[in-house]
Amino acid sequence: MAKEINVYDAIVVGSGISGGYAAMELTKKGLKVLMIERGRHVEHVTDYTTALTPPWDMPHRGKATLELLKDYPKTARVYNKINEFSAHFYTKDALHPYLEDKRFDWIRGYQLGGKSITWGRIALRMSDLDFEANAKEGIAIDWPLRYKDLAPWYDYVEKFVGISGNIDKISHLPDGIFQPPMPFSCVEKDFQKKNNKFGAQVIHARQAHLTQPTEEQLALGRGSCQYRNMCGRGCPFGAYFSTQAATLPVAKKTGNLTILTNAIVKEIKYDEAKQKATGVIVIDTLTKKETELLAKTIFLNASALASTQILLNSKSKRFPNGMGNDSGVLGHYLMDHHFGAGASAEVEGFEDTIEFGRRPNGFYIPRYRNIGGEKRDYLRGFGYEGESKRAKPDLKDDFGADFKKKMTEFGPWKIELSAFAETLPYEDNKIYLSEEEKDEWGIPLLIMSAEYKENETKMRVDMKNDAAEMFEAAGYKNIKPYDEIRGFGRCIHEMGTARMGHSPKDSVLNKNNQVWGVPNVFVTDGACMTSSSAVNPSLTYMALAARAADFALNELKKQNI
Repeated sequence: MAKEINVYDAIVVGSGISGGYAAMELTKKGLKVLMIERGRHVEHVTDYTTALTPPWDMPHRGKATLELLKDYPKTARVYNKINEFSAHFYTKDALHPYLEDKRFDWIRGYQLGGKSITWGRIALRMSDLDFEANAKEGIAIDWPLRYKDLAPWYDYVEKFVGISGNIDKISHLPDGIFQPPMPFSCVEKDFQKKNNKFGAQVIHARQAHLTQPTEEQLALGRGSCQYRNMCGRGCPFGAYFSTQAATLPVAKKTGNLTILTNAIVKEIKYDEAKQKATGVIVIDTLTKKETELLAKTIFLNASALASTQILLNSKSKRFPNGMGNDSGVLGHYLMDHHFGAGASAEVEGFEDTIEFGRRPNGFYIPRYRNIGGEKRDYLRGFGYEGESKRAKPDLKDDFGADFKKKMTEFGPWKIELSAFAETLPYEDNKIYLSEEEKDEWGIPLLIMSAEYKENETKMRVDMKNDAAEMFEAAGYKNIKPYDEIRGFGRCIHEMGTARMGHSPKDSVLNKNNQVWGVPNVFVTDGACMTSSSAVNPSLTYMALAARAADFALNELKKQNI
């Protein structure tokens, strides 16, 4: 092994949404930070190679070929993620294998910026309905946080990120600091006015797209959304929030950031005498050379499962079963939202109307089940993401002049609701290391073993039927409910496996995201989650990362870590 080559104030493992935020906060506070990314370097704008390419200039008009799909056998199971426009931002399954006791669709993006380049950008706050649910229902363990602990950090993050949305005054979906929302379509206005089922509210999507950039955002080179709806290719306008567009420029300007790409963190080194971590062992993905890098503090933001993989592989005399694993729960209580249930319908009466541009979001219906004293035959609930659009004309029987004429026309207006639902934390939903199989860098492969259970199955009945009933009440036609349940991972919201808690006897992290027994190691990505809520989690990760970075700085000043 090479000798120590550098000592940093902090090492941040991972460069995605939470890693980028942690690195920015730590560098702004004056710390010398090394950000480690296992994937390739991606430069903002320059490396968004298909961002401005029309489909007719692509070899296969943007469609994925069978040859392309060979590299993505598991990622391709998740709707339409892999195509000619975006495949380069997704990790080739064939090169980075994992094992499945039960089906798990692990969607990864190994590059600088991680999945911040490809995320769905819905940015919602959790509330005390979420933070208190485990304790009230006797599920798993209680969160060590409440909404008041995170509310100022949500404010702090939203001001920087730029969230378009509306003040809706819904107690269990707290309002934030918003830029103007993207307007509803005519059909969405109609649905908002007509929907009166179940007390469900139709609101604007709260999404990390700039609609009225602040001076700070403009100074970073970010601009307003251009309504192209090509976000998955990378945004050259910096209109949606990503590491490349936002946190990385700030961190670079401090002069305190060093970036190391093509480097896999194998494990965290632990000093038995000091009872602290001393640094990390990294493997160069190209040369396979190992190096030890030292730091005063370490932030794990490699993604929920990858961060836990590192902890499980960080074994010592003090932690024979993985760093921080005195409780034995490391790797357990894996969660992912479940979705793929809802309904679609046709809307009559707006045939003379089309919408200008391609808005990159839709509308939202916050959770309404098991609220206000209502009791279903399941716990927790779900929200709906919705969209409306003019359908394409039916061209299957046309040819020649008739075909050309129809190409200039529009089909009927369609509207769809797709539910995103909470999954309870179960001990036997887990990941663990293989004892036999390793990747090409000698790191034990992860084994996935998780499934949806009775509570989720019962919930899906309402997820499908409620959507259909809402459309029926609104007077819409050709209503088609659906339920296409698949395996874990499909929602790309992996959470848990290194949960926060009140005691090292039942959790991996304390209320400040510190690993129990290793006070200078913090985990501020999805691994830390104690329950999953029904809302998209990325905004919460960023708020937790900013809060933990502030705490870490104070602890460093006090020489506590």
